[in-house]
Amino acid sequence: MKTVFSPLHSRRHVKTELDGGLLIEPHEKPSRAETILARVRDQALGEILEPEEFGLEPIKRVHTDDYVSFLETCWDEWVADGKRGEIIPTFWIGRGMRHRLPKDIDGRVGYFSLGADTSISEGTWEAARASANVALTAQKLVAGGERAAFALCRPPGHHAHADLFGGYCFFNNAAITAQAFRDQGYQRVAVLDVDFHHGNGTQAIFYHRSDVLTISLHGDPDLVFPHFLGFDDEIGEGEGEGFNLNIPYPPNTPYSVWSQGLETACQRIAQFQPEALVVALGVDTFEDDPISFFKLTSSDYLTLGQRIEQLGLPTVFTMEGGYDVDAIGVNAVNVMQGFEGKR
Repeated sequence: MKTVFSPLHSRRHVKTELDGGLLIEPHEKPSRAETILARVRDQALGEILEPEEFGLEPIKRVHTDDYVSFLETCWDEWVADGKRGEIIPTFWIGRGMRHRLPKDIDGRVGYFSLGADTSISEGTWEAARASANVALTAQKLVAGGERAAFALCRPPGHHAHADLFGGYCFFNNAAITAQAFRDQGYQRVAVLDVDFHHGNGTQAIFYHRSDVLTISLHGDPDLVFPHFLGFDDEIGEGEGEGFNLNIPYPPNTPYSVWSQGLETACQRIAQFQPEALVVALGVDTFEDDPISFFKLTSSDYLTLGQRIEQLGLPTVFTMEGGYDVDAIGVNAVNVMQGFEGKR
């Protein structure tokens, strides 16, 4: 399987994350991608390619023009306003307030963010652009005849809405990939999100559509981020009713239980009969992940890859979460090797 990777991911190297009232070293850091890349090489998974440049148009098929422009200019605006630290949102639209884009940079940051967890510094724009290009290059490989491709995206993307960043995500790589398939004539596309956290951005982007089936297995949002989406009664609206499936689980869920949801998801995908599959691959379901509470083991990711392969679909894997840096390479590559038949 070919892997697409951009060294420009390292342009995003923020120093701060607001967690428990403290500014800590971010869980989402460059070593995550480098560790996965090293494992890809060590296991001779396949050719490693740098991404092509696709411009902003495929991104704007998913994200609003105002939001894309904000991400491109916010760091320069922040610095020009005399700010000395990294961008951390401090203001949001509360209930009863107007949805109106402010001129002030603090207001603009709050308008386009969903939480204070995700800082922005110099280089974030370049890294986010490169991450989208990684996903689009993998999509091009699969559309060109490859059975599957691994988009080693960083930063991740599945929490990004059409006009919101947060959860370490800026451009929704899985959604951009799915939309690219649709724009190239694929009639139905499925997105399977196996990250520990709910794929709230992907759900929101496609919630009123029937051409893209979105499914997410994740931790109970009553207990974990993103808190306000991800419940099992969210099934889509309007034309999209019945085309969104959420399968939340409680703390300490092992693979033996989690895999039941995976089976439900795979059966729904088969019923939908998509022409392509996008897997939003997070391995923060791992038993030792520092910000999650599932109990999957490294060998479980081989089994996960095997089950996804049985769907028999052209497949793009977009890398999402996973914060045990020591294990992230083994776990992510195990999914690819399971897909390719390693036991």
